[in-house]
Amino acid sequence: MPDGTTAGASMVPPMRPQVALLTGGGDRPYALGLASTLVSEGVTFDFIGSDDLEAPELQANPQVRFLNLRGDQRPDVPLTEKVARVAKYYARLLRYAASAQPRIFHILWNNKLELLDRTALLLYYRLLGKRIVFTVHNVNVRRRDGKDGSLNRLTLRIQYRLVDHLFVHTEQMKRELQAEFGVPATKISVIPFGINSTVPDTALTRAEAREQLGLTGSQKAVLFFGNIAPYKGLEHLVEAMALIARTIPDCRLIIAGRPKGSESYWAAIQQRISALGLGSAVIERIEYVPDADTERYFKAADLLVLPYVHVFQSGVLFLGYNFGLPAIVSDVASLREDVIEGTTGFICKPCDPVALARAIERYFSSELYSALDSRRPEIRRLASERYSWATVGAITKDVYRKLEAGPRMLLGTVCR
Repeated sequence: MPDGTTAGASMVPPMRPQVALLTGGGDRPYALGLASTLVSEGVTFDFIGSDDLEAPELQANPQVRFLNLRGDQRPDVPLTEKVARVAKYYARLLRYAASAQPRIFHILWNNKLELLDRTALLLYYRLLGKRIVFTVHNVNVRRRDGKDGSLNRLTLRIQYRLVDHLFVHTEQMKRELQAEFGVPATKISVIPFGINSTVPDTALTRAEAREQLGLTGSQKAVLFFGNIAPYKGLEHLVEAMALIARTIPDCRLIIAGRPKGSESYWAAIQQRISALGLGSAVIERIEYVPDADTERYFKAADLLVLPYVHVFQSGVLFLGYNFGLPAIVSDVASLREDVIEGTTGFICKPCDPVALARAIERYFSSELYSALDSRRPEIRRLASERYSWATVGAITKDVYRKLEAGPRMLLGTVCR
């Protein structure tokens, strides 16, 4: 790979880039969704991406300069190669920042060395006179995962103080930033979590999707999708399925995803499935699910279940909505705000298999399920309006405009 660019990066936009969008190299749905709406808002920008984020529509757009600084991120390589490519990426990133035209750096995700990114890297950007915008997808992910500590909280506090503006996806996240980290309200904007529109939606039919997963026409399918980790509460859904088996014997649970750093947790889940005699009622696809295969699960399923124990927001919920799939969610954080009872799904008490089983039974006896074919388009329409990328783009552009118009800050010193 050429040093820091792809073939598309040689085309310099005719306008001076206003922003550098630092993606962290992943989260394709969010990165490409935001890029698309910024283009529609007339923003010109450098898109700092990776092999995973290469998209012809970006590379051919005169408003975008696509810079592939991250390159290959495949996990199935030797440790020495992983270390070398991370070091190379940081070197490229530092060189880019030193000569970058954009005055505003918008960080979507931190990189591999998160403690470094929160402190020294942000200080470096500030020394270069950059205004920094940060999208906070998780206020404190280590607390969510039960791994919080004083060093983690200290570096988070430094990060939130060094950036000029923060985007969050819920009012609760805004309140937490204010209460836990002392961030002033004027420094925070709440934006929707843009609907996932990058996953392919082909001519694959529901019947074809169900056949591929081994489902018969009469079976009811409940879907758990995404990374498997303790905070997602899969164990409660498994326990609920054991109760549902008595009243809805033809109900099946599809588990599609992989344990990411939580292999022991998944092993315990498997043991519980076996102990409850649920083997024939569970369809396991324990693997990374690429975008091209995602639609199969959401078209085959009758219901998405998010039995989360702790979460800030969930991209899986909005992915389900994009396919018109109703959801049952735990009443944690702001998930309640994202479900319209009886229209897009139902809400249940967290960490309670009995309450979850009752909610699932309620769904399968409801008009929302019996008329699902006609309700799916309504769910998609509601989601596209409520979680519109157009709204995200307008708010984001306004923040850029205000920061661009303000004086350049050099670690507290105003530079005109």
